[in-house]
Amino acid sequence: MVSSAAGDHHHVTGWRCAVCSAVVDIATDFPWRCPNATATDRHHLLQMVQADTSPASTGISTPDAHFAWAGHAAANGMSLADRMEMVSRLNSAVGAVAGTDFTPTPFARSAELSDALGFTSAGGVWVKDETGGVAGSQKARHLFPILLHLQAVEAFGRLPERPPLAIASCGNAALAAATLARAARWPIEVYVPTWMSDGFGVQLDRLGADVRRCERLRDDPPGDPAMLRFREAVEGGAIPFTVQGPENALCLDGGRTIGWEISEQLSSAGIDSVDRVFVQVGGGAFATCLGAGLSLQHPSARLHAVQTAGCAPLVRAWQRAKELDLGPDEVAHHWGQVMTVWEQPQSLADGILDDETYDWIGVFAAMAASGGSPIESPEADVITAHELAHSAGFDVSATGSAGLAGLISALRSGASSGDPIGASERVVVVMSGIER
Repeated sequence: MVSSAAGDHHHVTGWRCAVCSAVVDIATDFPWRCPNATATDRHHLLQMVQADTSPASTGISTPDAHFAWAGHAAANGMSLADRMEMVSRLNSAVGAVAGTDFTPTPFARSAELSDALGFTSAGGVWVKDETGGVAGSQKARHLFPILLHLQAVEAFGRLPERPPLAIASCGNAALAAATLARAARWPIEVYVPTWMSDGFGVQLDRLGADVRRCERLRDDPPGDPAMLRFREAVEGGAIPFTVQGPENALCLDGGRTIGWEISEQLSSAGIDSVDRVFVQVGGGAFATCLGAGLSLQHPSARLHAVQTAGCAPLVRAWQRAKELDLGPDEVAHHWGQVMTVWEQPQSLADGILDDETYDWIGVFAAMAASGGSPIESPEADVITAHELAHSAGFDVSATGSAGLAGLISALRSGASSGDPIGASERVVVVMSGIER
């Protein structure tokens, strides 16, 4: 193993697969997937091995010791000063393309939402508003460390040519990926479903992305055809610039910053605890990272993963795990039984129509550790949440307000759910995905 640069102490020391326990050293280049994952056995997931779990106090634009990408760079001899310069340069380039760089996004109690949903002054709804962040959502947080890792490998002389980046997405993740690729002057291929809106296509074209609409082929296996074409591109040499942990574990690195920021902002506001967090779930990386980042200082904040009635593979998997009597440490070994493809996803919240929750293991762990549970929201609640969010002043898409839909559904189910929400509870939702 290569030793870290002098004076560096890093919290992330490597990677371990949640399924087969394979270990990957922190100094390894391109730790995208478990080394035992194959085209016919994709049920593997690298997770960060941490030397300790002390609370982080950092933003994504700092080369902090809590980041896996920074641990890799230090293990290969890059000094803190060089890491700082690399981050600053790339963050400035992001700002020039996106109109904003990586800075903490707003977090505050919404009096409008709190009053509309019947909370008392002692409780209420606190909103983390990501709509003004890079590319209008939290997705860029997941992707930034992948670029930093790639630029570090370039600096070490081990990436003489730039293969294209590749992502499968129908909305916010694609825009975030294309924005960052433009900032880094890196070619990118974006694999999208045939039903992606023309508005997203125009924006991707403006960013110089190579957009590829993916029809289902006659001999395709079950699953999203855009994801199938993305995987074929990666097998052909493209870099998985994606927000699915099983495809690129580094996307789970920077996503934790949203939880770290919320913890700091709660502390600054003099709030020592929150009761629940509602977060929209498509592929699951967002909820995995939010749960991991927030749990360090707020382990008792119950995480509720929200999906729509028209696409709820995680909710179904949670129920299957209960029926099979599988504990949190056992579910990963029953991937094929628990997490299966959802047929014909549909919802106004089209950005979370992933037919499989790819990062379900991390979401399960976060919910189990916090005493939370998944929520399936009827489409009527998705529509109501979108309207309510706009009336409260948030320029958010139906996808971005889907966490609020989960809160509305939970409040409506009340005592029948076995876990009613009290009017004095403090609840967090995230608005992520600006209206396009």
